[in-house]
Amino acid sequence: MNDLIRDEILKAIVGSGEPLETKEILDRIEGKIKKESVTRTKIFYRLNNLRGDGLIKGKFIGSGKGVWIWWKLGVFGKEVKR
Repeated sequence: MNDLIRDEILKAIVGSGEPLETKEILDRIEGKIKKESVTRTKIFYRLNNLRGDGLIKGKFIGSGKGVWIWWKLGVFGKEVKR
């Protein structure tokens, strides 16, 4: 299945040398996708799917509402699987 939103999310995360918040990812891909309406909910859904597939890592930071940060595999050196 060819998913343009998923592909652009992966490009944004892999192309970044640092972890990104969900809002930063949304800002980076909004201008690139014209056909589909891109919402934070769609981005978050696909980010969680990518994390579940083992293509990226993500973590919830902060108390209360907090924020999610996302990064590519290996950005912090050798990562230990749990």
